[in-house]
Amino acid sequence: MNAQPNRAAAAEVPRLEDKTIQPIPADERHGKARDLFTIWFGSNIMIMTIVTGGLATTVFGLSFVPAIVGIIIGNLVGGIFMALHSAQGPQLGVAQMIQTRGQFGSYGALLIVVIVVIMYVGFFAANLVFGGQALAAVNPGISVDGGIIVIGVVSVVATIFGYRLIHAYARFLSIVAGLALVLAFVWILAVHGVPASFLNQGNFNWVGFMATISVSALWQLAYAPYVSDYSRYMPQGTGSGPAFWASYSGCVLGTLFPMVLGALVGTLAMALINDGSSVEIVGSLGAMLGPWTMVIIGIFCLGVAASNAMNLYCGVLCSLTIGQTFKPTWLPRAKTRTVAAIILFTLALMISLFARDNFIFFYTNFLSFLMYVLVPWTAINLVDYYLLRHGDYRVEDFFKRDGGVYGRFNWIAIGAYVAGAMIQIPFSATAMFTGPVAAAMNGVDLSWIVGLVVVAPLYYFAARVFRKTPDAVPFQSPAFAADLVEAPGA
Repeated sequence: MNAQPNRAAAAEVPRLEDKTIQPIPADERHGKARDLFTIWFGSNIMIMTIVTGGLATTVFGLSFVPAIVGIIIGNLVGGIFMALHSAQGPQLGVAQMIQTRGQFGSYGALLIVVIVVIMYVGFFAANLVFGGQALAAVNPGISVDGGIIVIGVVSVVATIFGYRLIHAYARFLSIVAGLALVLAFVWILAVHGVPASFLNQGNFNWVGFMATISVSALWQLAYAPYVSDYSRYMPQGTGSGPAFWASYSGCVLGTLFPMVLGALVGTLAMALINDGSSVEIVGSLGAMLGPWTMVIIGIFCLGVAASNAMNLYCGVLCSLTIGQTFKPTWLPRAKTRTVAAIILFTLALMISLFARDNFIFFYTNFLSFLMYVLVPWTAINLVDYYLLRHGDYRVEDFFKRDGGVYGRFNWIAIGAYVAGAMIQIPFSATAMFTGPVAAAMNGVDLSWIVGLVVVAPLYYFAARVFRKTPDAVPFQSPAFAADLVEAPGA
């Protein structure tokens, strides 16, 4: 049956979320597809998105026009995969990494879950650094370390309250940060002005162009392991189509315009310096905004806290997923989420304080690492969900130690994943390693494209030949979720 939303059910959902990784029963489903637009639009308008867009014209050396083209292509393509994952949430009602057990098995999924926890902690640390630097830039009374701590604490509070508060925060930012973004463009273009040499700054080079596409696509792909965490409360009747388009449009638009702003600021700053010196995007943006600096950058820092709350929230869900793998009867609630959030926050805080002085180098290499490990997983997950099982899974088997019909290890998926990671190596180009194919192309990195093209058909045909897909029934009954509870007070 398709559970339909009702006002009573929505009212019964506590503001302090008590669910973590357990399935969301039908009578607690609430919300509409438009909520997926606002959460992805509002949470992406932040400092880190702007800095990432600025890489195109500062680190990658592109002129403004090819930088914008690369940013557009990367976001449009990467957003497809992100939104396809989002559409899974209303159907299954579980967190994305729990659902991954349906492809990799109960123990086989641990490899992916651990990698994703590392990803969340890394993004959390990056957001802390960029947000802390931004706060320090607009308020001399706050040090970078102080800014890092302030943003971190706000993120932890939102994570403790959970799903509803994070959605509400993003709705607020969709309006406030959206207006701040428009004001930033208008002020820089109409008041600050653009020099005559603007379009002549930088150049076109294939290495930088492909790197810009890759970074932009990865921004979208990086949401894939947790995007359905924010759609799992939606009623099954929401529909895959509305969930897809709301997530796609929100995330692509919310990312695209801040990245364009970053590329614009980077180009202007490079034109002003014109001596090969490195450019600091946040400081340059502040200098260009004049009297609006504190207001606009302050609002963008609110976006940092929202994005970090999302990273921390899903990092906590993944960490709890690891623990539940070894103790299937344990399904934690709010108190456990709070403790796990504080532990992950402390870890990310130490990383950000240690690496903040050379963070752009760390960040660009971190993005490269994510590309190699996320691409094979997203290909396997989407092929399995849409082409092999058509969204039909035995949700109750996700919570069994032996994996139920999915087993402890799905060696077909694991083998395809390893093959996908390995096939990317010759095509990769990073500061630490350049593969032979990438070297032959003067450093052009095509690894993620090759990974997608190889893994998707490899897994599809291998699964069709070697794996008998069991008859599966999607989760329908709220009674099952009611049985999966933790001891009181946990």
